[in-house]
Amino acid sequence: MKKLMAALAIAGLALPALAATRTVTLVVPGMDCPVCPITVKKALTQVPGVSAAVVNFDKRQAVVTFDDAQTDVGALTASTKNAGYPSTLVGSPP
Repeated sequence: MKKLMAALAIAGLALPALAATRTVTLVVPGMDCPVCPITVKKALTQVPGVSAAVVNFDKRQAVVTFDDAQTDVGALTASTKNAGYPSTLVGSPP
């Protein structure tokens, strides 16, 4: 019985933590030309864990899907800021 319990405990430790896929919308007010979304999308998709980024020039927004075990909103906004386009999470103060 002790061996079974030990094996189950080890197996439980070996399982990776289950990550959740999240989708957030970022406001990117600094996009002032139709080419800007290309730079913003490139910056976002280079963040580890990002699986999709759709950037809308007319709305000045980016919808980003990512693995929350690999990245977070702070890393996403940092990537756009580093590309020259500061962003904030929709609903957050600027």
